[in-house]
Amino acid sequence: MLTAADYRPPRWLRNAHVQSLLGTSVLRRRHGERALRDCGAVTREHLIDGGDGVRLHGLHSVVPGLESRGLALLLHGWEGSADSSYMRLTAAQLLRRGFEVFRLNFRDHGDTHHLNEGLFHSNRIDEVVHAACDVAARFARRPLVVAGYSLGGNFALRLALRAPAAGLELAHVAAVCPVLDPARTMDSMERGLPVYLWYFERKWRGSLLRKRELFPQLHAFDNQVLSLRMRPLTQWLVERHTDFGTLERYFDGYSVAGNRLAALQVPASILMAADDPVIPVDGFRQLRLAPDTALEISPWGGHCGFLESARLDGFAEHWVAQRLVERTDPA
Repeated sequence: MLTAADYRPPRWLRNAHVQSLLGTSVLRRRHGERALRDCGAVTREHLIDGGDGVRLHGLHSVVPGLESRGLALLLHGWEGSADSSYMRLTAAQLLRRGFEVFRLNFRDHGDTHHLNEGLFHSNRIDEVVHAACDVAARFARRPLVVAGYSLGGNFALRLALRAPAAGLELAHVAAVCPVLDPARTMDSMERGLPVYLWYFERKWRGSLLRKRELFPQLHAFDNQVLSLRMRPLTQWLVERHTDFGTLERYFDGYSVAGNRLAALQVPASILMAADDPVIPVDGFRQLRLAPDTALEISPWGGHCGFLESARLDGFAEHWVAQRLVERTDPA
């Protein structure tokens, strides 16, 4: 079985910032494009029902002629998309192993800002649960598995927590560097290397600007608002576009830290890097986990990097694919 102990990158790749920044580079994006193209998969776009009039977009891929092992739902990180490099590379690994793959775009991600008037925020779990049920009904393959990265890993774990009540049958969920405690993640980014805060702020401002262009009467925030740093901009969003009232209650709303994952009824696997510069690893060592949840912590990997060589192949994609295959193998 492939485990975190098997991940031993060359010495020049053992720097957390090199891992994290190369992981989001143009080179790796092109690598993901090639890997998915070379699979021979046929990909089609779909509009998915998120409930209460919400529409979400996603991409369904299948390799013609291969008997379907099952359906894998992939969830991207904040300000990523269904076409992020790790999403394409993970999809390629799963497609080669006989899965059908559905890559879901969260609201306001992947050029889908026009589909819904309301802004994305991280507590919109209800629409993701509803969308997962719609995807499962449209592509009736069993078993259904889910994997997510960063904020997508957080959504994947919350989806698994809600799956039994929603009547959604999941065989396994895998999460790579999931956000556990959003408040501590914010603190970590503010204290860490400025490039990470700058990266997310830049992408988020662009997303909000796009929303303002599409719905100027509903989102009339000015450029002064858009110039706010991450914490005050998040607080501005919470106070005007959610019912949480305070930043603390908003963060607590999507936290899965402490003992919250102890209630998981779905088998789960979590991969984390001890040197993640965005998400503090200490919270993972303090988790109370359900009996069928496995946590693996690698010394290296950065934030969702886990690069293995100059080819920019990723250990995490192989790890996710193997974990999901193990849970769907009839043997």
